[in-house]
Amino acid sequence: MSSNGIRDQVAIVGMGCTPFGERWDKSVNDLLVDAAKDTIESAGVTLDDIDAYWLGTMTSGVSGVALSKPLKIDYKPVSRVENFCATGSEAFRNACYAVASGAYDLAMAIGVEKLKDSGFSGLTGIRPVGDGTDAALSSPAAFSFVAPAYAHRYGVDAEEMKQVMSRIAWKNHRNGALNPRAQFRKEVSLETITKSPRVAGDLGVFDCSGVSDGSAAAIICRAEDAHRYTDNPLYVKALSFVAGPGGGASDPEYDYTTFPEVVRSAEDAYRQAGITDPRAQLAMAEVHDCFTPTELVLMEDLGFSERGLGWKDVMAGVFDLDGDLPVNPDGGLKSFGHPIGASGLRMLFECWLQLRHEAPPERQVATVGPGRNLGMTHNLGGAPGECVSFVSIVGPELSD
Repeated sequence: MSSNGIRDQVAIVGMGCTPFGERWDKSVNDLLVDAAKDTIESAGVTLDDIDAYWLGTMTSGVSGVALSKPLKIDYKPVSRVENFCATGSEAFRNACYAVASGAYDLAMAIGVEKLKDSGFSGLTGIRPVGDGTDAALSSPAAFSFVAPAYAHRYGVDAEEMKQVMSRIAWKNHRNGALNPRAQFRKEVSLETITKSPRVAGDLGVFDCSGVSDGSAAAIICRAEDAHRYTDNPLYVKALSFVAGPGGGASDPEYDYTTFPEVVRSAEDAYRQAGITDPRAQLAMAEVHDCFTPTELVLMEDLGFSERGLGWKDVMAGVFDLDGDLPVNPDGGLKSFGHPIGASGLRMLFECWLQLRHEAPPERQVATVGPGRNLGMTHNLGGAPGECVSFVSIVGPELSD
């Protein structure tokens, strides 16, 4: 890839995130107002101070008016973006580049989705067959191929594979039980998870992320201006986004044990940020656990585990809240659900809390400290063999 990156050129100086869940008490407008209000208060600014906005949403608005109307924005640019499940991250990426270019001093990235009212999530929709090269599968069905493919390639017994998947769900539910913003705030036993009704293939109910409503937002400024707004900014070290050629479904070589788009975006992000050993240099990671086998494969695609050994690291607790590299310390998509436009920014919000040591003590990860204070967010959108992938890396200190 040829991206040059904008390392340490921009900073996050304010963030907000609503509780996620079945928000029957809140409209899309309410969620946007709540997230924006918390975000500007955290940066000590007003909406009038924001020069431009990027709104990420898949189903909750088709133009910038979906944001300018509830926020009563005074004739400023509002761009609505959508890019599969990486929609919130796409809003953030665009806002960062706009500020880095010098076009604006302050920009807001905000994402929202109100899925419970619509009756569908985007995750469970059936894709059209098109020219016949794509199977008309729901997302659970498409991702269900990952588990048996991984087990076959690496010689993992089917029963043991199910235990690995269950432990990923158990970990994320355990983390979410500590988070007041999560949709699902109860620990779930391994036995309950393992015996849950099947949804598709080997995927049970607890192997799939939920359907939820929510909103999250960030304010971005130039790095040199960051301390005008906060004593503890987060500097953007890397932004990488790739869209694959989408040939997996018709490629006889594709075996469902990797997401090539994730590998490429991670490699690019690490190069931008100067990371050579992500498992040792990152203090935490928020990844796209739309389904439990997805998180397993991501541990290898992102370089956290060696190929074929990710399942062993999962079972050893490497990615637990108190593990060597906490993954999804906020509970992930598994506990928050997946309001498409908000998820990427929700991940960043967890980095905002953890890297600034503002997470509650019971869930503040111990890995964040001197010499190890970088956080990653990862979004994946689409289906195995045909997806987009986004990776960001942020940290509280400027590089030497």
